[in-house]
Amino acid sequence: MRWIHGPALFAAGAMAGIFLMQPAAAPQEKMSGLRLNHFGIYVKDLDESTNFYVKKMGFRQAFSFKDGAGKPIVYLQMSRDTFLELTPADATHPAGFSHAGIMADDVNSTVASLKQNGVKVEDVHVGGTKAPLANMFDPNGVRLELLSYPPESLQRKAIEAWK
Repeated sequence: MRWIHGPALFAAGAMAGIFLMQPAAAPQEKMSGLRLNHFGIYVKDLDESTNFYVKKMGFRQAFSFKDGAGKPIVYLQMSRDTFLELTPADATHPAGFSHAGIMADDVNSTVASLKQNGVKVEDVHVGGTKAPLANMFDPNGVRLELLSYPPESLQRKAIEAWK
């Protein structure tokens, strides 16, 4: 066994690693056409926060609207297709992280695939920005908003207007 030194030991280890580790290194099945598009935060003062992100950080105010409960929501554009969503904090939603928005090439088929994989995800509905969306929660309770942007959505209009 004195012959297993240096290069021979390295080659034997490399060959064992290739054959033993290959199944573990195989790519995992993943959803295609998904990308982070926005994140939402609850803010103590909507005007103050909007001014901070626009005047200090240089983000562009893309649009605002009221949700189903009449609460104002402001979308700020960080880049062509990345947004920050600001919503006023309240007693049940303290200031801080709200959710992550994940854009899907096809939100309907993505939701169908997730449901087939046993994920609890709500049915697709049209939100206040005219974008189809569906909410789900990760194992940590983080809300993930799956959505797509058809031409009539406020997000698509902001993306198309980006200069």
